[in-house]
Amino acid sequence: MTELILLGILVAVAIYAISIYNRLVKNRQMVEEGWSGIDVQLKRRTDLIPNMLETVKGYMSHERELLEEIARLRSQAAGAANATPGERGPIEAALSGAIGRLFAVVENYPDLKANQNFLDFQHTLKEIENQIQMSRRYYNGSTRNMNILVESFPSNVLANMFKFQKADYFEIDEDERTVPQVGF
Repeated sequence: MTELILLGILVAVAIYAISIYNRLVKNRQMVEEGWSGIDVQLKRRTDLIPNMLETVKGYMSHERELLEEIARLRSQAAGAANATPGERGPIEAALSGAIGRLFAVVENYPDLKANQNFLDFQHTLKEIENQIQMSRRYYNGSTRNMNILVESFPSNVLANMFKFQKADYFEIDEDERTVPQVGF
């Protein structure tokens, strides 16, 4: 009889351990899915920028420094495509800030504000920034759930055994938290 009770306890512990392991795997996959969503939107934004800059160059000859900064930051962002979320956040935040400054400067160029291509770029960029924000929230929520499992007992025992790691949050600087405003 004692052997059956002991066997029952072992089976219950094994089932519980398998359950925790599966939750860890599920949460790791959700973190990866969340990062993939952010990465897709950042790539869309990076791909949009050269076309937008070409449209703007003809109108904004006095703003060459800002345009060159955006081009440089875009190159940095493209080069950081394989970086961790913690490394990539400040780069993307700097790019968002520069784009925001571009839209502020555009107010001084009425012909550019009326250019249909530029208006289309503004609309698309605003849409992409909103998608990045939504993707960031999903990713950071998945990261939070994963990190809780990795750090909480008893799941931390299995997490350490199977080398599950905490995930980095995708954060941006406080002053870069606003979406560039598109004005008409």
